Amino acid sequence: MIKIGFIDYFLDEWHANNYPKFIAQQFGDEFKVAYAYAEKDKEGGLTTDEWCEKNGVERCNTIAEVVEKSDCIIVLSPDNPERHLDLCREPLASGKRVYVDKTFALTKDIAKEIVAIGEANNTPFFSTSALRFSNELAEVPREGICFINSRGPGRFDTYAIHQIEPIVVLMGSEVKRIMSVGSGYETMVIEFSNGRRAVMSHYDWKGIDFEMVVNYEDGSIYKVPQMTGYFDNFINKLCTFFKTGETFADHAETISVMGIIEAGNKALANPGVWVEV
Repeated sequence: MIKIGFIDYFLDEWHANNYPKFIAQQFGDEFKVAYAYAEKDKEGGLTTDEWCEKNGVERCNTIAEVVEKSDCIIVLSPDNPERHLDLCREPLASGKRVYVDKTFALTKDIAKEIVAIGEANNTPFFSTSALRFSNELAEVPREGICFINSRGPGRFDTYAIHQIEPIVVLMGSEVKRIMSVGSGYETMVIEFSNGRRAVMSHYDWKGIDFEMVVNYEDGSIYKVPQMTGYFDNFINKLCTFFKTGETFADHAETISVMGIIEAGNKALANPGVWVEV
């Protein structure tokens, strides 16, 4: 049995509450979330002790204890990425396999700093949006893409990665600048090298699925009307990584995505103005 350790800002959140059962559904008793540490208790939610008791997980009092006892590690804090640098320091210095939950960092420089810790210690790790592994994205032809129109649910501050990462997977990491052009909705234009562009729009939670239309230099288009299977596929890739060490997201892409998010937050405060990435 491969024992997984959770490191989180607080444990009573959607990812920590669901990853254990998602893993068990695919892999049975091959894996077990065995240890957990949280920096704080969730206000109005389960305490760390209550969460651990409910989920049959041994509470650890320090990050170092989780790192020592676990075979592999998930650094969570999905909605508080500002805590990732501190939460990642010891796991990424351990040499053990580490997955860092979305969103990796809020700035490009912090993303580079986190990556440098892992690389300096030869620690295998990656971070990604689950949307990277949607069934439909895998089928999109990559050659000759010149424009993408993407839309999805959620606010930019927590859900931008789920549109930006698939765009970067298709168009590459050479991003130049971003502009906010929405009027009532968070809509951004992202410019890549050679003048290629993508438009992404957020519609909060108004029944909108993740979808995109991909345009090619020859005038053809490829429609992605929805994204499916991404969480099941993500869990499969995550556990494959824990077994083999094979990573599934390039660090350069991760840093690029974080640079877009950083510039995007600046662009939202200055609509109609290009912000360099």
